[in-house]
Amino acid sequence: MTMKLKIEGAGDIERALGQLARGTAKGVGRRAMKKALKPVADMAEATSPFTVKVTSKLAKSQYRSAAGDRGRSKVVLYVGPVRPDGSVLPHGHLYEFGTAPRFHRKSGKSVGAMPARPFMRPAWDANRAQVLATLKRELWTEIEKTMERARRKAARAGS
Repeated sequence: MTMKLKIEGAGDIERALGQLARGTAKGVGRRAMKKALKPVADMAEATSPFTVKVTSKLAKSQYRSAAGDRGRSKVVLYVGPVRPDGSVLPHGHLYEFGTAPRFHRKSGKSVGAMPARPFMRPAWDANRAQVLATLKRELWTEIEKTMERARRKAARAGS
């Protein structure tokens, strides 16, 4: 399940990020997004048997559908189930959406159906407004921290 969040009308944030180097601005965005998406991951993890993390990793099978997400100036993070080592868990969608009755091809033996047990969508719906508010706040905090670090670095270089 892919959900995109686009902030419009945040011109001050865009201008402040535009004053930073692209790599620095992407780091600012990444740190702010991780903090903003943490409540979604925590709620999803509490309602599922999986470990749920905010990550930039995808399974190999997901790369093609996420091709439009990549770009030089884009910061993309995903919230989803992962294995304990942090690698992607490929069957989380089966738990989220359920399955129809399944049968073995050769023997015809029924292996059952799995009912849908949504955990990501309810977590997103419950935290959507909070994510946006937190993202705006954290972006400003990260921009200010970055500007302060740059000022200190310039002061050290000047003395």
